[in-house]
Amino acid sequence: MKTVCFYFQVHQPLRLKKYRFFSIGKDHNYLDEPLNRSIVNGIATRCYLPMNNLFLELINAHKGALKISFSISGIAIEQFKMYAPQVLDSFKALAKTGCVEFLAETYSHSLSSLINTEEFTSDVKRHCDLIEQEFGQKPISFRNTELIYSDSIGEEIAKMGFKSVIAEGAKHILGWKSPNYVYASAKSQKLRLLLRNYKLSDDISFRFSNREWSEWPLTADVYANWITSETTPGEVINLFMNYEAFGEHHSVDTGIFEFMKALMNNLAVCDSIKLLTVSEAAAQNKPVAVLHSPHAMSWTDEERDITAWLGNELQSEAFSKLYKLNDSVKSLNDETFNYKWRLMQSSDHFFYMATKWLSDGNVHSYFNPYDSAYEAFIIYMNVLSDFELELNKAIENKNNKTIE
Repeated sequence: MKTVCFYFQVHQPLRLKKYRFFSIGKDHNYLDEPLNRSIVNGIATRCYLPMNNLFLELINAHKGALKISFSISGIAIEQFKMYAPQVLDSFKALAKTGCVEFLAETYSHSLSSLINTEEFTSDVKRHCDLIEQEFGQKPISFRNTELIYSDSIGEEIAKMGFKSVIAEGAKHILGWKSPNYVYASAKSQKLRLLLRNYKLSDDISFRFSNREWSEWPLTADVYANWITSETTPGEVINLFMNYEAFGEHHSVDTGIFEFMKALMNNLAVCDSIKLLTVSEAAAQNKPVAVLHSPHAMSWTDEERDITAWLGNELQSEAFSKLYKLNDSVKSLNDETFNYKWRLMQSSDHFFYMATKWLSDGNVHSYFNPYDSAYEAFIIYMNVLSDFELELNKAIENKNNKTIE
């Protein structure tokens, strides 16, 4: 019997407004609130609410046979509270079924795991506290921002007490191995790895509505047969994707909702399939081997590495300047500055600065609220300059009060 594990990422960044050079030192409000509100409400209507309602209906109908997993960034939950509380309520309704697991991740959807272990650990703890507060679950499985994973990151995840972690089934890491098994982390072998089957995942999340795709139009029966047939060997089929694929990237008129309903109904009653959460899949299937990932991989772009965020000089300069402020922010320990510091860490800011071409470039352009990578860089650096000025002033004032 095969295990099928569905996991969905839910994240919406807090987008910066068009912050100009002449605003530095004068304007300390960095966010484009009207844009953020509009985007969250739009995606709530097209994706989050209808998909959550669909899953709630399916879970209730199949009485424990259908299980799924989510991770929701802290930044996304903040925006649901501000702009679309009905979305948060719908996720809470799913949590109450006992068939939905909420994974831990970085609160800020940050890249801190690549540069600062202390900040990484702090950001994850903040997120775990939020998940327990909102959904009544203490996460035992982890997903890093954009599935970024390496042996050293796995070691830190294990130190935090997590039992399993999800990552990309990247060819350059797997080699001849299959992603359809559970693996053990190289440096902490009690930590179990579930790897995304990117071919089957992307057939839904990217290719479903592509009329030039050889398999279009994809039906639930065909897809279910791909999973159950001997042409897809293995023990655990991990289907990991962005939740916004449903209703947002593939609009309702593509038939994506009907497809998912039929697919889930099909799999839930299939005698050769178990639908499990991430933690259940990791616990019920023994690792077949140790997997080594000496360099960081991710689920983004053709390279499946970290070049989507740190692949050019613009990104490297912005990233370096941001984390040089870490010690100053920590020494001040002021909640207003801590909050702004966290929102500036979101990986999306660096993603917008990518200068890739061809198919990867098209993906970056689709998600970019700016006219170019260079505009994204300039606006981010302007905001960071103002933040640094205000941070230094606050530290100076604090030191003066201490002397007095």
